[in-house]
Amino acid sequence: MNFRLALLGSTILMLGSPAISQDANVDGRIGKLEKEMRAVQRQVFPNGAGKFFEPEIQSPTAPKTTSSSSTATADLIARVDALETQLATLTGQIEQQGNSARSMDVRLKAIEAQLKAQAEPAAAPALSTPPAATPVTAKPKPATPPAATAKPSSARIAAVAAIERPATGDGFEDGYNYGYRLWEAKFYPEAQVTLEETVTKNPKHKRASFARNLLGRAWLDDKKPATAVKVFYDNYKNDPRGERAPDSLFFLGSALTDLGKTAEACEAFGELTKAYPDVASGRLADRIAGGKTRAKCK
Repeated sequence: MNFRLALLGSTILMLGSPAISQDANVDGRIGKLEKEMRAVQRQVFPNGAGKFFEPEIQSPTAPKTTSSSSTATADLIARVDALETQLATLTGQIEQQGNSARSMDVRLKAIEAQLKAQAEPAAAPALSTPPAATPVTAKPKPATPPAATAKPSSARIAAVAAIERPATGDGFEDGYNYGYRLWEAKFYPEAQVTLEETVTKNPKHKRASFARNLLGRAWLDDKKPATAVKVFYDNYKNDPRGERAPDSLFFLGSALTDLGKTAEACEAFGELTKAYPDVASGRLADRIAGGKTRAKCK
């Protein structure tokens, strides 16, 4: 315990000073450590879950006297013990969250590879070369042109054009709000293009978490859950402090359920409950309950 030895050594060196000044110095140093502990706790509970641990040993409130320097030393030892206990707890929580995220990452990559393999058509078996035959001269038939890419109907083009595009001068907000309007009107492909462009141009915007989450929903509502899975997971993994990171974890579970990956869906709902307890028991509580029921989570 080098940390404790250093603190105790400093205390012993101060024994020759008046006890009042010694206690004030100790209180200042331990107070600083406790503030740093709170900073670490805010990293473990990024969304203000309010789960901050108060020091188990508080400094005495009674007036200090100069009669015993050993009292200050004993108090220092107790408070350092409390800090070490809290650091061990926080370290364990960080390791658990890291292990859970790595496990989910591996499983989602496996799902992505599986879906990609299913989407690729199997190569046709090679046919044996038939014996050479006498060539027959014939007029070549014109090649059949490939099917033209389906274009939106004039009615759809007119309907999309009727949706007002904001022009406030704020590139991110204009793109996000226009994408939202397209999504709300169920023009999902158009919303996907708009939102993808918005987050690509503004990856560090303070509300980028909102746009990425909505982009995932545009893919999910367009009946393309495989793409939605990647968008939702990236939003949570790359920006866990983002305001819509909890929502992306929920919709990740929904998309996995649509893909028939119910075990992984339940894992996503469980991660949401652990990482964002206040949100999970608050505004997303009903949705999580419904999602777990649909995925048949135990």
